[in-house]
Amino acid sequence: MANTPQSNKRARQNEARFQVNKMRRSRIRTFLRGVEEAIASGDQAAATAALRAAQPELMRGVTKGVVHKNTASRKMSRLASRVKALG
Repeated sequence: MANTPQSNKRARQNEARFQVNKMRRSRIRTFLRGVEEAIASGDQAAATAALRAAQPELMRGVTKGVVHKNTASRKMSRLASRVKALG
């Protein structure tokens, strides 16, 4: 339990940051799910479009500190290779 005014403020800030990060992470996952569904449908054009939409969201997550840079790169690489294999 926070005892000092400073630790109370840090607890409030941490909770607010947690909520923002949770929204960002959810938004990234939604875009990635769109790519997965497009790949599952077998439509390369739709999958490519979904991948192009997902890439900036994923990289924005890196900039904001929600996702690690290597994790985002790995996800993009694997998705791109799966989209390419559809063709």
